[in-house]
Amino acid sequence: MSIDLGGKTALVTGSTAGIGFAIAQGLASAGSTVIVNGRSADSVSNAVERLRRAVPDATLVGAAADVTKATDVAELLASHPRVDVLVNNLGVFGAVPALEITDEEWSRYFDTNVLSAVRLIRGYLPGMIDAGWGRVLNIASDSAIVIPAEMIQYGVSKTALLGVSRGFAKAAAGTGVTVNSVIAGPTHTGGVEDFVYELVDRDLPWNEAQVEFMRLHRPQSLIQRLIEPEEIANMVTYLASPLASATTGGALRVDGGYVDSIVP
Repeated sequence: MSIDLGGKTALVTGSTAGIGFAIAQGLASAGSTVIVNGRSADSVSNAVERLRRAVPDATLVGAAADVTKATDVAELLASHPRVDVLVNNLGVFGAVPALEITDEEWSRYFDTNVLSAVRLIRGYLPGMIDAGWGRVLNIASDSAIVIPAEMIQYGVSKTALLGVSRGFAKAAAGTGVTVNSVIAGPTHTGGVEDFVYELVDRDLPWNEAQVEFMRLHRPQSLIQRLIEPEEIANMVTYLASPLASATTGGALRVDGGYVDSIVP
């Protein structure tokens, strides 16, 4: 199976590290021009340089913007008015006892995990429809389905993102544009390492801490380890390609079997 995204341009939000960086690398390796996004110019510049080393022949564009802000989204759309692939990867998560989640915290999670995606889809989907081809991919989470007791604000925001994906897929019906969610399971990133150490003994070496976290907090995982970001990127790269032309309105799992369901 050969994935060729030559001639396509992809925007990946929150792509300076973690899953977003891996997705940017996967799309660049498949030949896409990749717009690398982060909040600060320095983080974007550093990510672009790392990607150039990883994919020497890549075409990369830096775009510093806080996509949780409508003003920054407007500027991003003005600078890059058309893309073929939009990957809404930006997200925040963190453990907070359910009864201690404030209104402000609920709003922050929805602004970041839901409304940032909605604004960008609203901005880019019309151009994709006019072109008769496009891909929108929203990075969701197993927490959208298995709401974690320690961060229900995160889980609920990701549940909403599944609905956003299905709704916009209907808006793009019959146009050649697909809209899907990717349900990422517990994944090994720097942010997740910090999260793990919020829940297990900080004195444990990382390998032991990871095992303890999975045993205590994610025992449903069938692979019994954290997923590597590249494993999420592989699914995204496929869904961004012409090979996935009949897959739309879906929520596709890269969760290590964490969600206890036979339905994708």
